[in-house]
Amino acid sequence: MSLLPESASFEELVQDYFLAIRGSGLMLSALDVELLTSWAEQGVPFEVVARGIARSAEKALWDARPGEPVLRSLRACRKQVEAEIKKHRERTAGAGTESSRRTARMRSWEEQRHAQLQASLERLAEREPALAPRVHRLLEAVLHEVPTEFARMEALETLVGLMLLRALPFSERRELWRTARGEDMDQQYMSFRARRLARRFRLLAVVRRRLGLMDA
Repeated sequence: MSLLPESASFEELVQDYFLAIRGSGLMLSALDVELLTSWAEQGVPFEVVARGIARSAEKALWDARPGEPVLRSLRACRKQVEAEIKKHRERTAGAGTESSRRTARMRSWEEQRHAQLQASLERLAEREPALAPRVHRLLEAVLHEVPTEFARMEALETLVGLMLLRALPFSERRELWRTARGEDMDQQYMSFRARRLARRFRLLAVVRRRLGLMDA
């Protein structure tokens, strides 16, 4: 999932991921750096913070105006990121206690996302019968197993979105591609891989908006 080498620091991984999802910018503000440093000092995995950023971006996308950054600052992700940090701590602390056993029975982020995606697809098949055959194939062949890692869940959501996009009429596919490209920001300053991630994120967001996926 990362755009950086394995030797990259936690701060580099988070900054790279945030700027790619945001779709613009070269660096974080001083206040964002301060917040990022506080997360690094807590020793949480990069994936935990990435989940919070992804959730924040999803929520912001429904209200974002065309041409505006999805996220204006890393601080805009603070609530979601710290909620993910709290859940991570609950799952990893106090092994063997009754509290931890209750926590262990809680669904993971990937399990929650998988269930949400399944429910969204089932609603889509009811709303749009023309897409029902493709949806049923996805449910049977693609969503039969719950991913256990954040990166794999992201890849699964990407595959579902692209397969549904291909099921739409050509004229509609073309319009969705145009809409996604029209939301590009100052990506000329970003690496090729970062631009690719940003554009993919926006295309999939446009597809989700069109199909009403993951909106509940």
